[in-house]
Amino acid sequence: MKKSSMDKEHKQSKLVLKENGSIGLVYRLETAQAVSLAKKVAEFLKERGFDVFTCPDQKVVAGTKAAKTKKHMDDLKLVIVLGGDGTYLRAVRLLEGRSVPILGFNMGSLGFLTAHSADSCFDIIEKTLDGKMVQRPRSMIHSKILRKGKVRAEYHALNDMVIERGSMSQLINTAIYSEKFLVSQVKADGFIVASPSGSTAYNLAAGGPICHPESPVFVVTPVAPHSLTSRPLLFPDDRELSFRLEGKTQKAHFIVDGQKMTELTADDEVIISRSCYDHWMVREANHNYFHLLREKLKFGDRN
Repeated sequence: MKKSSMDKEHKQSKLVLKENGSIGLVYRLETAQAVSLAKKVAEFLKERGFDVFTCPDQKVVAGTKAAKTKKHMDDLKLVIVLGGDGTYLRAVRLLEGRSVPILGFNMGSLGFLTAHSADSCFDIIEKTLDGKMVQRPRSMIHSKILRKGKVRAEYHALNDMVIERGSMSQLINTAIYSEKFLVSQVKADGFIVASPSGSTAYNLAAGGPICHPESPVFVVTPVAPHSLTSRPLLFPDDRELSFRLEGKTQKAHFIVDGQKMTELTADDEVIISRSCYDHWMVREANHNYFHLLREKLKFGDRN
């Protein structure tokens, strides 16, 4: 497998934007506040000599161009996200593995990925244009779904991939393998495979551990397991994991970063590995992950 850039330089690198570069906007859909801010951000960037594009699958922001072609997306030097973590994940999907950094502003209720306040939007953008911000890599997850030995789908995720029973009444019986060795066979509502970035999302709600974002691991957390001995597990992310439904009538939903992608049957094998792509996240140079935990989750708060 191709080595990720995080293995080479996992700390951070300075973000430098050239004048007259292209910047993309992704905003929270059908939200007047986000659309209004997007218009102001577009004007702010254009005054500083940047070409501003509205990324695909959104109404074009006034005063910007529509990013309609592959070349438009390839030419982007930065994407600015105005919304919540769901909007941020949509921006990651739109980039399709391109190593374009994302600067996120929170207009939602929590905001782990969109760590900057919308109130500080223009100050933070100014810092970014002045080369005072850094970009930090986050590992991503790759999944390959085989049906009778043939690849039928592949996906990349920043946060997590989930196998769940959905509206089906029975628990799903799933066998988990690491490098072809059987780890366990578990009955549960489903399984979450999370990256370190995704450890504070669905994984945390299901009782999984919080991982530092630079940890080279996968987190596998069962959802409502039938047995008390079924616990979350950490695996090195340089190894392959695989999942199989046991029982000919078993079916499950396969969900990637909150989006249902396909239905799994007992004929499918899901193979999980670290993606060859890293995601680049824009942060202030003094950004402190533990401060973010305390601010967003009240981590360690005894009151």
